Amino acid sequence: MRKPIILTIALLLCGSAVAKLPPPTPEQQQAAAAKKAQAAAQAEKEKQQLTETMDKIAARWRASGAKTQAPPTTNAVPVKSEKLGTAPPSADVKQPEKQGPPDKIK
Repeated sequence: MRKPIILTIALLLCGSAVAKLPPPTPEQQQAAAAKKAQAAAQAEKEKQQLTETMDKIAARWRASGAKTQAPPTTNAVPVKSEKLGTAPPSADVKQPEKQGPPDKIK
């Protein structure tokens, strides 16, 4: 008896949460546009600062004469795999039984 009542109350509360908000006023729209423009300007400024800093670091690194090194070589060991056919089948793999023609199978 309690479950249907609780379910009904929950559905009523969910229905009220889906209600539409009124459209923003022109002042709110202008404020939102100004805030968006300010955020875009700030992002552009930060992007410019980051680019300048990266260029300074790259120039300093190049001026120091640092050289890159080739990655170390490894002694490649050939991979043995049953799937690739480079290894014999495992002992735990069952071999399919050889069967005769379908008419002789019981």
